[in-house]
Amino acid sequence: MVQQFNPQGMNAQNIKKRYAVLVFIKSSTAPLVLYVKDAQALYQELVEKMQSPNASLIEKETEGPLKKVCFLSNQIASVAIQEEQYV
Repeated sequence: MVQQFNPQGMNAQNIKKRYAVLVFIKSSTAPLVLYVKDAQALYQELVEKMQSPNASLIEKETEGPLKKVCFLSNQIASVAIQEEQYV
């Protein structure tokens, strides 16, 4: 039977979830990881911008290590929402 890693003092009540929006930019090896209050809304906004035939500059302030970021909508290859667990 496989045992889960559970350091002392950690239980299900201590583990929280947060969500990040990953933005994959064309010809870039790593995605932009954007931590925002409403990940679902940002995801939907970026999908709509990708579908638009007109390129636009997207500038966002975030809550993670990246404080402010901008990129062109026509350079987005894909977007995703990532769930992370933390204590």
